[in-house]
Amino acid sequence: MHTEQLTIEGAHVHSPTVHEDDRGAFLEWFRADSLSGAAGHHLRLAQANCSVSRAGVLRGVHFAAVPPGQAKYVTCVAGEVLDVVVDVRVGSPTFGRWEAVALDERSRRSLYLAEGLGHAFMALSERATVVYLCSEPYAPGREHGIHPLDPDLGIAWPDAVEPLLSPKDAAAPSLAQAAEQGLLPSYDDCLAYYAKLGSA
Repeated sequence: MHTEQLTIEGAHVHSPTVHEDDRGAFLEWFRADSLSGAAGHHLRLAQANCSVSRAGVLRGVHFAAVPPGQAKYVTCVAGEVLDVVVDVRVGSPTFGRWEAVALDERSRRSLYLAEGLGHAFMALSERATVVYLCSEPYAPGREHGIHPLDPDLGIAWPDAVEPLLSPKDAAAPSLAQAAEQGLLPSYDDCLAYYAKLGSA
């Protein structure tokens, strides 16, 4: 498995070796040692999610309060999505930056996002199934969102696809509004939490 660090600290793309023959294919979707080597600590598995979306469905930008936050290991097992990581950590050198990764059933790549990073994706195929491992269970009181079409954030979603948002995501604040409301995690708090996980 090949691991690539993105320009946003705490975000990595994991590309497996896919073994194909006339029967189908086999790959190692997740390797704890590979991920911990890149992240600096093991991913505590607390919850596994599966999301099925039709074309144009746009989910996110979601993040959780830190500590403990919620790290995610995301892959698309059927169809294709544009998966986006957003640095929403106040004080981070890359605060407000986003980076997009294509995840699909052919490459079988996965995206890891550390605690404190925002996550969103758009379904590009007629139907897309995304599964992700989470370090913490869903906790409504500490879950937050940023509007994925925030013009100041400027995520380059595909022009040819009409975005379909949930009412909750459509009502989410902009990045600036979330900062004013004190919803965003602190970069220093995130670094301290990463260090705590690494020493555990």
